Amino acid sequence: MFCLAQWSDLVVQDCVAMPKIYDIEYTPNPAARKIVLKEPITAPGVSLSFSNLQDAAAHPLAEALLAIPHVKSVFMMDRFITITKDNEVEWDELLRQVAIPIRAAEPVSVSAPAAPNIKRGENPDLDRINDILDARIRPGLAGDGGGLEVISYKDNTLAVRYQGACGSCPSSISGTLYGIQSILRDEFNPEITVIAV
Repeated sequence: MFCLAQWSDLVVQDCVAMPKIYDIEYTPNPAARKIVLKEPITAPGVSLSFSNLQDAAAHPLAEALLAIPHVKSVFMMDRFITITKDNEVEWDELLRQVAIPIRAAEPVSVSAPAAPNIKRGENPDLDRINDILDARIRPGLAGDGGGLEVISYKDNTLAVRYQGACGSCPSSISGTLYGIQSILRDEFNPEITVIAV
């Protein structure tokens, strides 16, 4: 048995059997919650981000979650799922709804990771950037229910896309982006500019 405890804006009175859900955590983004699972949902280090039913068509759990009214995006990585909602529903109501497909989901095979957007070994600059992001940035973002995808690097401009809780968080557009740029300027290229797309 797993009991959801009281948070400032979430009170669940009853204890329910939730074999796959270990915990539910706040994120810095009030529109997102991080659902920590007992089992992995993706291969180690692989992240999956879905913002509409068309993107989620090949992933039954993401499709089921996005079919729930007011769910705006789903981000999955290792042992957590981040749900982002609109402002039309309260978290206590929505968390009860999203728990149903999570508990009913079939086990996920984690042996074969999905092909990343940018493959390691093809570009030494991107490999170095990703190494720095893996060591210094991504663990903190994952701790807050988010992630960061490198989209491109050209003419000293790195384009990144925030995922999960970071995708619609105001601090990711300003403070976090500046921090990423500062770290990459110190450790990779003093002329790099980082933009969010």
